[in-house]
Amino acid sequence: MKDRRNGIIQLAILVALGAAVLLSLAAPDLEGRDRSREPVEVSVLIRSADSSLWANTRLGMEQAAGDLGAELRFLTPGADNDQEEQKELLRREVERGTDALVLAPVDPADLGAEWETLTRGTPTVTLESELPEAVALITPDNEALGWALARRALEEYRGGTVLLLDCLPENTGVQARVEAAEAALIRGGATVLRWSETGEEELIRLDEEGALAQVVALEIGATEAAARAKERAGSSAALYGVGVTSRIAAWLERGTISAVAAWSEYAAGYLAVQQAAGAAREKTEPLTETLPFSVVGGDEIYESEYQKLLFPVMS
Repeated sequence: MKDRRNGIIQLAILVALGAAVLLSLAAPDLEGRDRSREPVEVSVLIRSADSSLWANTRLGMEQAAGDLGAELRFLTPGADNDQEEQKELLRREVERGTDALVLAPVDPADLGAEWETLTRGTPTVTLESELPEAVALITPDNEALGWALARRALEEYRGGTVLLLDCLPENTGVQARVEAAEAALIRGGATVLRWSETGEEELIRLDEEGALAQVVALEIGATEAAARAKERAGSSAALYGVGVTSRIAAWLERGTISAVAAWSEYAAGYLAVQQAAGAAREKTEPLTETLPFSVVGGDEIYESEYQKLLFPVMS
């Protein structure tokens, strides 16, 4: 009986050793599959100190991180659109050894001039503005967006001055919108005043001095600043803006903002992390299309086709 028990034990040991050999032979294949799901770190650098402007984008990023096994680090500057601080944050993240970057560049040309020194080959995905060295750009068609918003403003234009807010002249994505909007407005017969100061106090003073008919803002922070200034001043100027935040949706609902050009910022965030994680794992497909957008008026915000744009959390 004892010999039989010893034989069974020896047989079990041999089976275990055989299984171990088979597993070791299969290890390269298993290793390759596991590598594609290893956690990667993605550092996200936005250009606004107010992170609420990017809240919907962040929701999409966090969903992608959960789906794809990525770890996110969000970094915001101390002041809006501080290019030098953005470069310093980039240097720090690259030195830390982050696997990939998602970046909303303040000044693409300035970054491009120092790109190799700043990133040392770290895969980078950009939002809003193109960098030739980036692996992907996540944005709506900026020229088409500027043109479409201006055409919406022209539908309701009855004469007077249209204030075109020209913020961030160094930001190529925003500038493409501004240039296209200006061309459309002039072509439509509007009197256009291109204005670079977008602070609330400056906008209030300007409206007091000059009977503005309309205000067109092509950047999300400028849209919010213009809406706050309009409500504080009691201005009757119609406001057209871009982007979606909870505040912008509320201003649309009560008529402070007449219409916005909106795209799925949730989808933008998801795609950005998807592309960044894929590039870090060397398993990404290049994007060939821009994000679709819609121009939405206050009387349209509860239509089903716009719900996911304006209220992504509730949809």
